[in-house]
Amino acid sequence: MTAHLPWINPQRADALQRLLAERILVIDGAMGTMIQQHQLDEAAYRGERFAHGYDQAYALADHAHGESCGCSRDQRGNNDLLSLTQPQIISDIHAQYLDAGADLIETNTFNSTTVSLADYGLEHLARELNETGARLARAACDAAQAKDPGRPRFAIGVLGPTSRTASLSPDVNRPGFRAISFDELRVAYREATDGLIDGGADILMVETVFDTLNAKAALFAIEEAFEARGARLPVMVSGTITDASGRTLSGQTAEAFWYSLRHSQPLAIGLNCALGAKDLRVHVDVLSQVADAYISTHPNAGLPNAFGGYDETPEDMAAVLGEFAQAGLLNLVGGCCGTTPAHIAAIAEAVKPHAPRTLPQLEVAAA
Repeated sequence: MTAHLPWINPQRADALQRLLAERILVIDGAMGTMIQQHQLDEAAYRGERFAHGYDQAYALADHAHGESCGCSRDQRGNNDLLSLTQPQIISDIHAQYLDAGADLIETNTFNSTTVSLADYGLEHLARELNETGARLARAACDAAQAKDPGRPRFAIGVLGPTSRTASLSPDVNRPGFRAISFDELRVAYREATDGLIDGGADILMVETVFDTLNAKAALFAIEEAFEARGARLPVMVSGTITDASGRTLSGQTAEAFWYSLRHSQPLAIGLNCALGAKDLRVHVDVLSQVADAYISTHPNAGLPNAFGGYDETPEDMAAVLGEFAQAGLLNLVGGCCGTTPAHIAAIAEAVKPHAPRTLPQLEVAAA
């Protein structure tokens, strides 16, 4: 464990811990939802550097890119690439969430691992995308703090779940098959982690965990990165309950999820995505009772409708999450899919009157 190591940025880490003791902190909302509002075509995703569907700044050994070389991929929907091709859009989204009242904003790096970037033929960008994403978020925080020096803002370096699962087979006819190994995930997460740290992230968050073994690989990689640097950042973990069964995709309840990862001593444990706030209430309640860490939640704006959109209004979400806060369940709160700056502003106002959850003093079993 690296809990013995000093903070990479002691001033910001201390400010974060002080604020967590004082009030419920607000996380931003969805990046993808905001990007969709720009209705970008593929050319906008590609920009100049990727105009032909591949990276013109990256030359493969013994290979010259050309019109018929087969390297070109459709980049539409590759939101993380926009940190390089449309950085102003990403910076503006960060600024909107900060203006709405977010204390913490997430980097645009949800899919910035070699595993996920392979779908676009851009695995080599993993380190660069994480570092750039962190720099954009940290710069937005600095700009917000310059306008209000008494209110620190924090950049959360996001490590997404990847498109693979280490615990389950993607082939029902081969239950023992795995599309990826623990070590492959560890290597991918290590590269992403180093990029986020170099870019200035204040916190790291292993987010939208549907497979606990994937999360363990990410946390192992984070520990390796901290040991190599001789210093650390606060770490958050956020899982996702996939359906009404109340379990993650790899079969764990919220309580089991916590006990599987408690050894990593995260600053916060929480749940995000998949369900709306109302359906997450019981699971957040369970976490708040068993976890001796801060509790976070950033739910979707309800369940997706028939058109793939989300129907919960800012007022709807704020009312429900305000009840979470009133019940003493929360330390950090924000939004996931379908949420906007209007949702975050309403949520921030709803939780403002309520004290943050107090960490429980759990009994230690006798040896």
